[in-house]
Amino acid sequence: MKTPFFSSSKSSSHNYSSSSTSFCESLMEETIQNSQSIIKKWDLDASSVSTSTSYNRVANLFRDNPLEAKRLLESVNDLQHAMQFVIKDKSTSKLLIRAHNLIQIAIKRLQKEFYTILSGSSYFLDHETVSSSRASRSSMEDEVSESVMADLKAIADCMICAGYGRECVKLYKVSRKSVIEETLFYLGIEKLNSYQVQKMDWELMEMKIKNWLSSVKIAVNALFRGERILCDYVFSSSVNTRDSCFSEIANDGALTIFMFPEMVMKFKKLSPEKMFRVLDIYEIICELWVELESIFTFDSTAVVKAQAMASLGKLGDAIRAMLSEFETAVQKDSSKVVPGGGIHPLTRYVMNYLVFLGDYSGAISDIIVDYPSMSIQMLSESCYLSPTSGDGDSPSSPIVVRLTWLVLVLLCKLDGKAQLYKDVGLSYLFLANNLNYVVLKVRESNLKLLLGSEWISKHEMKVKEYMSKYERTGWSKVVTSIPENLTTEISSSEVKECFVKFNLSFEEVYRKQSSWVIPDPKLRDHVKISLASKIISIYQAFYETYRGELDIGTESIIRFAPDDLQNYLSDLFHGAIFSDSSMGWSGSYSPSVSTSTSQGR
Repeated sequence: MKTPFFSSSKSSSHNYSSSSTSFCESLMEETIQNSQSIIKKWDLDASSVSTSTSYNRVANLFRDNPLEAKRLLESVNDLQHAMQFVIKDKSTSKLLIRAHNLIQIAIKRLQKEFYTILSGSSYFLDHETVSSSRASRSSMEDEVSESVMADLKAIADCMICAGYGRECVKLYKVSRKSVIEETLFYLGIEKLNSYQVQKMDWELMEMKIKNWLSSVKIAVNALFRGERILCDYVFSSSVNTRDSCFSEIANDGALTIFMFPEMVMKFKKLSPEKMFRVLDIYEIICELWVELESIFTFDSTAVVKAQAMASLGKLGDAIRAMLSEFETAVQKDSSKVVPGGGIHPLTRYVMNYLVFLGDYSGAISDIIVDYPSMSIQMLSESCYLSPTSGDGDSPSSPIVVRLTWLVLVLLCKLDGKAQLYKDVGLSYLFLANNLNYVVLKVRESNLKLLLGSEWISKHEMKVKEYMSKYERTGWSKVVTSIPENLTTEISSSEVKECFVKFNLSFEEVYRKQSSWVIPDPKLRDHVKISLASKIISIYQAFYETYRGELDIGTESIIRFAPDDLQNYLSDLFHGAIFSDSSMGWSGSYSPSVSTSTSQGR
């Protein structure tokens, strides 16, 4: 009984195996029949004149006939799944060969479609489309873009599952790298070498810097960000593939962008005036750093961040060097004093420079934080720093200390120049004018927030002090020519002597100061009011008290009525060239002595 049972079992097993194989082959046959028609329809190599050639004229299957495209993908997937069943039992089945041939035909078509979408549909796959900045785009554009990206992902998934991942990735890399290169070319970003840079004049270099500043934001925020989004979406099934693809398509272009700052540093002469363009580059890299870290996250793209960081370092070195050169240039300035005690060109240059510098306070603080000079360390311990600044910065913050120091360097230089004037009053006027200009520049710019209100108040008081000294030294002879005590009786000859003394001293001071200037209208008016209160008031009192004491025939000794003095003072500090006739000191001029009003000038 055992033999028949054993034989029966063996026969049953054989029948099951045959039945299983027959089922798999039957399934494969059916799958081939179902897939063959759609695959053959879109066969790129169909040479016979048939309906297939008209189908091949379709430029973009996924755009023009999405249902057929979907059936093509499904056919490849069905064949692939059916082959997995058959290959377990009969790896040499003719059906496998037929299925494999059909898949090759389909893959060739899919490769063509993949490349067409990647390189042909530039509008819907450009850097702005695949980025998330879609505020200005219509909903229809969004739908088309999402559809195109979905088509790419479907093709990539199909090719990878069918064993053609390498071909898919190669196509993707070639196409998208070309897009990046073309976009960078369109943006005007080029790869420079040291020789080219050293041959450039600054106008051309500055033009390239301006272009780079406007282009780098687009490149990072749109182009590379968009490529990263697209790459992650299309190859979402494989981290390694995403890594490989993105690094190969993006690294070269990104390195070209962030090597540009290093090339700028090789310009033949980066003088302090050029520092602000360098600061622009520094600031924009800092601004984009968060984006760079979020886009170039793969180990294979770390070289891009390393290059950007290296450029920041070299930019910082150059900026520190230019700051030091600027300070040295101020200290070594040997220009002459200006006539009339006006604003010195050095004052204008330094303060305009510092105003611009104040607009880069964040970047400057980062750059100089670890590089304080000994002189600045000494300053931080002195009384020149304001205890608080307008924006809450510590008075010892790098930018506040540096700016305070540079202003102090300027003021010390101006003190030295003031000593070159032969007239003490003019030296004080010069100091007042220039310090007032410094204070105004601070008050009207971002420097106000950095140096603080206390710094401004302290130096405004210094301006008043200089002006007070100017008035005292410049007009003391005029003021002292009139006796202070008018209650004391004085003789007619003494009255005459006082008028003569006043006339001579006023004429002398007026003649000397007629070319002196006070450029600031507010300060000029303040000084005129102050002088009028000191001179005209005492003169008017003396004039009204003693003009009747003069002997008959000597009234002409009174050259000025009080209102005449007011008119003369109003003409001062505009820098006008003096002439005797301008004061009416010719023989034909005869001021009134009978009234307190001027008879004209």
